[in-house]
Amino acid sequence: MVGRTDALDELRGAWERVGTRKKCVPAVITGLPGTGKTTLAAAALQVTTPQVVLSGSARLHSPAPYDWLAAALADLGTRPELPVPPDALAWLAQDPDVPRERYTPDALLRLAVTTVRTLVGGRPAVLVVEDLHALDPASLNLIGELAGADLPALVLVTSRPPDEAVSPLLTARVLARLSGAPGAVRQHLGALTAGQVTQILDHVYGDSCPPADVAEAVWRRTGGNPYRLTELIAMAGGPEALADATLPTYLQDQPELTAREREVIGCLAEGMSNKQIARALGISVRTVTVHVSNLLRKTGAASRTEAALWAVQRDLRATAAS
Repeated sequence: MVGRTDALDELRGAWERVGTRKKCVPAVITGLPGTGKTTLAAAALQVTTPQVVLSGSARLHSPAPYDWLAAALADLGTRPELPVPPDALAWLAQDPDVPRERYTPDALLRLAVTTVRTLVGGRPAVLVVEDLHALDPASLNLIGELAGADLPALVLVTSRPPDEAVSPLLTARVLARLSGAPGAVRQHLGALTAGQVTQILDHVYGDSCPPADVAEAVWRRTGGNPYRLTELIAMAGGPEALADATLPTYLQDQPELTAREREVIGCLAEGMSNKQIARALGISVRTVTVHVSNLLRKTGAASRTEAALWAVQRDLRATAAS
């Protein structure tokens, strides 16, 4: 967390305000791919003490209504009893056998808020919203409504800039609403400075830390991108190799993939089905579907076959076993 300690302290402060205000406190983390949004959000979860964690993201290559809530409900495993009509809950949870009867958008939004409120149940909670920019309009409206709700929850959001969003104007509006809520935190993660890269190398290598000119070369080579820096250090293997180490080809245009997404795309490259991936990684088929959908969006692939080819071209097959 070199270069991000102040940001982490801010998030810790936002969590403390949740306990004081008993209302939702938004914490918005924006930045380009590879700047460490997901890493910072994960660190924030470690320094908080929630009794409830609801986490979700866009499920499909083409986002569907209430992706965030459907993903959060799926992560719970066994769905609790909720004060929501079963047919409406089927729509919100994106169940395969949804009724033909449709609720109005306003009614569904009210029921979605009720669902989240019931799941939190008045307990200290963190609502994790990954990749807000990729969410569907219904999910965006829900997250916006939660910004001022009387819930003891930290709404922890990561997002790319609105101009990269599925719904740019609505995303910008929701980000503004979240950032303008009382006690809210807004953080934009940029590239690391040369000094921060030097600090990281010193932390990694200790007394064997490379000289200043090598550290600056590493900074320029990675553009101060934390993800690329981490991969370069791993590729080099030791400080003596940093001077000549270059980023592997797959990192030249590498999107920001989580560790689990790298495992899943490695499995895709091995030709595994969703059921086989679920069995190999010890996760549900529904969760595999979420990851595959996110991978299609992040890699720009039109199908799982294209995503598998993308992984093979970047030599990501070995990650399946890691």
